Amino acid sequence: MSHCPVEEVKQVARLARIHVTEEQATRFSSDLSSILGLMETLSQIDTDGVTPLTSPHESHQPLRADVVSEVNQREALMQNTEAKQDGLFLVPQVID
Repeated sequence: MSHCPVEEVKQVARLARIHVTEEQATRFSSDLSSILGLMETLSQIDTDGVTPLTSPHESHQPLRADVVSEVNQREALMQNTEAKQDGLFLVPQVID
């Protein structure tokens, strides 16, 4: 059975900048070890000859017609802002 050490859980938490107590790290280690054990069990199942599914349902997703369903409201919406140019909203720069 796979084992996820507590030290690994703490390292991942540190990299993710998540505060994890010793008790939480121990519990997460146990939970992750159980999940990895389940993955090992699943990987041992013989799936030769089994067609992969894209969905568990046999029906196909109906597609709707690609038609415009609303009228253009650009001018009405642009009335709500002072910062606009060429029909577009102007927003403050957030990245240098």
